Amino acid sequence: MRFVYADNAATTRIADPVLAAMMPYLTENYGNPSTLYKKGREAKKALDDAREKVAALIGATPYEIIFTGGGSEADNMAIKGVLTGKAAKGRKKLIISSIEHHAVLHTADALKKAGYDVVVLPVDSVGVVDLEALESAIDENTALVSIMAANNEIGTIEPIRDIARICHDKGVLFHSDAVQAAGHIPLDVKEMGIDLLSLSAHKINGPKGVGALYVKKGVALAPVIDGGGQERGLRSGTENVAGLVGLGEAARIAKDHMGSEGARLAALRDKLIAGVTERIPFTHVTGHPQNRLPGTASFVFECIEGESLILRLDAAGICGSTGSACSTGSLDPSHVLMAIGLKHEIAHGSLRLSLGIDTNDADIDYIVDSLVEIVGKLRDMSPLWDAKEKKPVK
Repeated sequence: MRFVYADNAATTRIADPVLAAMMPYLTENYGNPSTLYKKGREAKKALDDAREKVAALIGATPYEIIFTGGGSEADNMAIKGVLTGKAAKGRKKLIISSIEHHAVLHTADALKKAGYDVVVLPVDSVGVVDLEALESAIDENTALVSIMAANNEIGTIEPIRDIARICHDKGVLFHSDAVQAAGHIPLDVKEMGIDLLSLSAHKINGPKGVGALYVKKGVALAPVIDGGGQERGLRSGTENVAGLVGLGEAARIAKDHMGSEGARLAALRDKLIAGVTERIPFTHVTGHPQNRLPGTASFVFECIEGESLILRLDAAGICGSTGSACSTGSLDPSHVLMAIGLKHEIAHGSLRLSLGIDTNDADIDYIVDSLVEIVGKLRDMSPLWDAKEKKPVK
């Protein structure tokens, strides 16, 4: 049986060069980067090099890169750091979109419980944030707008430059969760007007548990972890040197190969979308038809339950994900799919397939053939499908 990993939006495997770069810092170069002797200086030099590589990926300076324990921590640091710090200037309003990752949504919920004002912006049917609603929502009490660069479920890329311009015209800071976007599409924080940006290593073939937050020079954040004063006092604790070396190397590789790899993945993604939609009736592609991440294809299949689909794909050796929250014990479908206006009964049949460095043409053929068979069998067992066949939806 063939094995196809098509859940790279959830996590990626560590690339061979990344693992090779990390290994010395798990063995002989194990020094604490805060110490003064040679082993410590070697570790400090490795951190400095990694910081330069991450900065280069997004057009920042090394000083503006704060290392974190991952994308969720970076989101927390940015949002709570602004709202509870000097940068807020006494303002207590946060604006986010309805399709943000839970790292942003739950951070906003925590702030709301603490007395802060949170506004959630709507999106259109392909997941693009309503810019007019954003302009209307910003007032004199707004401290921060946080809008993701690209959605983790449907792959839609947001109009970041326009969002940043609106924010800056009104004197408000702008943070973007770029965990899905960084390393996959070009990002330049200076040119795009981004004040804070979150990214994660394990989305770009680096290790889990490390990430970074870009903080524009002059933006004052409240620290999230107090202690020894590492990472400019914002995130105390001895740095994960090996992991951050991996992040740096992954960032370097992503930057060097973004154009060619992005084009390769986009071609595979388009082949996948065409194969699925042409061969499986009553299938809908979710997300923006053009402005989407190069490796992300997302679908909903009518008269199908997403969890059953994932389990049958797994039995066929294919790893994918569903927007349905059934596996977490909830009967509610994805908040992203609901935000773009899908009905409950359709949103439950969702499937996200995200491609990566190991994906090839044969994998796409196998996925499409498998989906045709699996969806057919699941629909044969569904009483809803009998009714659908008798009365097709136009």
